[in-house]
Amino acid sequence: MATGPRYSVKFRRRREGRTDYGKRSKILQSRLPRLVVRKSSKYITVQIIEYTQKGDKTVLTAHSSQLKKLGWNYGAKSTPAAYLTGLMAGALAKQKNVKKAVFDIGLHPATKGGKIFAALKGAVDAGLEVNYDAKILPSADRISGKKIAEHLKKPGLPADFEAVKGKILK
Repeated sequence: MATGPRYSVKFRRRREGRTDYGKRSKILQSRLPRLVVRKSSKYITVQIIEYTQKGDKTVLTAHSSQLKKLGWNYGAKSTPAAYLTGLMAGALAKQKNVKKAVFDIGLHPATKGGKIFAALKGAVDAGLEVNYDAKILPSADRISGKKIAEHLKKPGLPADFEAVKGKILK
């Protein structure tokens, strides 16, 4: 371990590998709320967070476990579930008068066509303005669950997806 008078200890969240302060600083300079997408081992969480001097303020949260109440009987971490969670967050953002946001994936790797970008697509489809490149989004078949339905031999999945999507957009 480095010692000496010129050694300074990094911030705790940086040492833990939880925050990239350079990326966070660039995002905060836009002065727009952040569309934060996080995935755990079982769920997808989409939040709109605003920066304040006293600390970040969470404006809204959409969690993929809430999809069960809307009739979603499939995995809460799948690509269609991520899209529906993003759609739910975008609809809530409209209700709270949030029109623009900056996309924040934190330390997740930016994988083309990943679940995180499915959540982004859902929020954009709900009416939230976010800058992004269309090349990173998953295909329409992956978002609607057709690929999963073929693999698992569950023909009802795309129909259930459309039903839940309709309930969210009401």
